[in-house]
Amino acid sequence: MGMYMDVHRGMKGITAAQLKEAHEADTAIEKDEGVHFERAWADPDSGTVYCLSTAPSADAVQRIHERAGHSADEIHAVPLAV
Repeated sequence: MGMYMDVHRGMKGITAAQLKEAHEADTAIEKDEGVHFERAWADPDSGTVYCLSTAPSADAVQRIHERAGHSADEIHAVPLAV
């Protein structure tokens, strides 16, 4: 199981309620791909959203995001953390 940070762009003006709704859409189906979304952050001014997850692969993360209706623009493996 690896750790991944993904980035979504184009969400300018996202609210806390919208971020929570998107995160809950992911967590509702995450088990289908063996993914666990740990946390999400957003910068409404830039429209950037970040999600941290553990998953078997970046492809599994993307499949969940796609099914939830918000594909990631980038997915980065996080091989080291403190």
